[in-house]
Amino acid sequence: MRAIPGRRHRTVDADVVVIGSGAGGGVAALELAAAGREVTVLEEGPRADTARLAGASPAENMRTLYRNGGLTPVFGSPTIAYGEGRAVGGTTLVNGGLLWEPPPALLARWAAVAGLDGYRAADLAPHLKTVHSRLGTVVQGHGGEEDNRDSRLLTAGADLLGWQWQHAHRAVRGCVHRNRCTTGCTSGAKQSMAVTYLPRAEALGARIRPDTRVLRVLHDGRTVTGVLAAGPDGTRTVYRTRAVFLAAGPLGSPALLQRSRVQHRRAGRELALHVNLRTVARFRAEVAAERGTIFTAQLKEFGDRGVLMMPSNVSRGALAAALAGRSPGDVERFLADFDRLGVYTTQVRLHGTASVRALPGGGVLLRHGMTAVDHSALREAFRLGARLLFAAGAVEVTPPVSSAPSFTGMSEVEEFCRRVAPGDWELVSVHGMASARMGGADRGGVCDAYGRPYGFDGLRVCDASVLPGVTGISPQGTIMAFAHEIVARFNEEEGKTGT
Repeated sequence: MRAIPGRRHRTVDADVVVIGSGAGGGVAALELAAAGREVTVLEEGPRADTARLAGASPAENMRTLYRNGGLTPVFGSPTIAYGEGRAVGGTTLVNGGLLWEPPPALLARWAAVAGLDGYRAADLAPHLKTVHSRLGTVVQGHGGEEDNRDSRLLTAGADLLGWQWQHAHRAVRGCVHRNRCTTGCTSGAKQSMAVTYLPRAEALGARIRPDTRVLRVLHDGRTVTGVLAAGPDGTRTVYRTRAVFLAAGPLGSPALLQRSRVQHRRAGRELALHVNLRTVARFRAEVAAERGTIFTAQLKEFGDRGVLMMPSNVSRGALAAALAGRSPGDVERFLADFDRLGVYTTQVRLHGTASVRALPGGGVLLRHGMTAVDHSALREAFRLGARLLFAAGAVEVTPPVSSAPSFTGMSEVEEFCRRVAPGDWELVSVHGMASARMGGADRGGVCDAYGRPYGFDGLRVCDASVLPGVTGISPQGTIMAFAHEIVARFNEEEGKTGT
């Protein structure tokens, strides 16, 4: 380490630097450390162990663990609220713990369209086996008789309609149904990177630096030589390194590439999204949706259309936030009837893409370009969801459109779907992908099949941004499998060169 006199600046020699500690960064940290590399992980957010998560309120954890409190705007018609984690463990600390394997047909399509080799189902199968073993993936049922009644209602409605559903595949060990998944698991049951890959990496010598924001990747125009980062006290540090693994997420990674002038004209031009519709359903009998855990069942009937539906196991605070656009009287009415409500998330895969633009000071500007096809898909997704909920016994469903009333039958739903405008929807998104996608340079790829941005050595991207397209399912398993393969290729190359 060498201090630079007269400036709040120092230089540190590092072997390998990993930027970000989520699904991609956690994999990189462990696999590199296991290969004998000296690994330094730089994470922009704080470190929060299980005791700290349990000691804070859900609202406090939202403010602390999410970027912009979970409300990063994606401008367009409508503006979409985007949420991603910003802490040691990344979004795996605050997601639902879903871990689905990428469908073989999806991987085959990506291989054909992007011109990729080595990322088909057979290639990723050993990596996915490792992921499942380390995270303890389970098929999670409804739980005890008092738990997850909203989930039981969803599956009962699906059975009545003859629609396919499936219990969730989740990275949990001993879930106790505290309904705190999205604000940090308070029991330690959810197997985020913060309790799995990262502690193992540290046991092998990896060092994690929380509250450290990377400002630029340093290079000579061809070869990456290090990174410039700002620590929690504002001190700037140059980490001189021979290899950097970029896993700052689907927003952070392309923004950092832009700021560093690495594939800056292509990175961030296309961000693929899933968006979520939140539908509130009122039932005659008690639901007590607060008792349970998120996403224990998932409607799969329309997965080929990019539409999935899940129960959200809502809390009073989360319900009030979802109804923020409605009148105080409406909010009071819903809260007074809280025990008979279920809130359901319908995920829709968008065809149109968004863009990421780095702003001075470290922010990003996001804009989406939803298409007419996307707006039709939203209408159809709400229509299908309402039909399912009425079949499940709902007496009233409320759409994510503050100007719309609640509906008591499908005729009202059909009339709403005929007149709802694109800008009326109140949407959220927690899944961004493909903003620095892997693929042939002649096919618009930012990175090659090794995760290397074209034209640069010493840098590999290994998070959601490198995926060739949108998954249509929760992407964590896909992200981790790709990251395993990218690091394995690096380790193999290093072994061949003897460095």
